[in-house]
Amino acid sequence: MNDLEDLKVYQYYIDLLLYTYNITLKFPDYEKFALVSDIKNVTTSGLECIIFAQKEFTTNKRVDYLNANDSKLKLLKALVRVSYKNKYITSQNYGAWSRKIAKVSNLANAWLKKCLKQ
Repeated sequence: MNDLEDLKVYQYYIDLLLYTYNITLKFPDYEKFALVSDIKNVTTSGLECIIFAQKEFTTNKRVDYLNANDSKLKLLKALVRVSYKNKYITSQNYGAWSRKIAKVSNLANAWLKKCLKQ
């Protein structure tokens, strides 16, 4: 596998992380240590799974990391939906955030499918 910086899913994850950190600035202060913290934690831990998967040499462990990442992205999607339902973000923010999550998810799932074929 190439260097981490060359990995498309990593590049898109960094974009997702930056968007996440910027958009959560709009949230009310009382959510700073609750929902915002959960969103940031799940986003960074998902990125961590991608980093571990890229560094892993065995296919089985790489698949485990990619599956863990998929679960974290699903949780992030749910937390973003909660943010929208609570009116912390606009429908435009919700759409943009959801598209970024979907892009990362699609790339990671394509990588997972490639690993499963090996």
